[in-house]
Amino acid sequence: MSRVEYVVNRLTGEKIPRPVPRDKEVLFPGGVMITETDPKGFITYANRRFCQMTGFSRRELVGAPHSLIRHPDMPKEIFESMWETIKKGQIWRGYVKNIRKDGCYYWVLVYIQPKIDEENRVIGYIAGRKVAHRDKIERMERLYELCRNGEIVPEEILGSNYDEMLKSGSKLFDRVK
Repeated sequence: MSRVEYVVNRLTGEKIPRPVPRDKEVLFPGGVMITETDPKGFITYANRRFCQMTGFSRRELVGAPHSLIRHPDMPKEIFESMWETIKKGQIWRGYVKNIRKDGCYYWVLVYIQPKIDEENRVIGYIAGRKVAHRDKIERMERLYELCRNGEIVPEEILGSNYDEMLKSGSKLFDRVK
């Protein structure tokens, strides 16, 4: 029997169990899911669509680390690169597989933008998510698998123009057909 892992909501003190992955996808029906975090990645705001899709209540989410919804299939290097990018004040864009409270997963195309104060300091982040294209999800699953297995380095994926990278004829496209 596996041990339950928890994250602690730093506002409520509540221990929230990390979801146990199930091999079942829930399709994101559309609209925009929005979250905001502080500079350390703790959620400060989650819109209704985000709460509905993840299955977590706003009370559970606000104060919890955003990594609560990180699916274990996502290579950690992707998130390391994301943090490097957004800490520099730059926008990050990527395909992400997240986990819901019930353990099911969903794919989204995420845009993360730093929130900058009047003294040009990063004071948090805002993320918007929209429906990811099915054909690109299938290719990203394969790319992320290659990354997890050490067959490609994250730099081959990161910083790329996803749309160009996933088109027929690109050097990575042939590896993920």
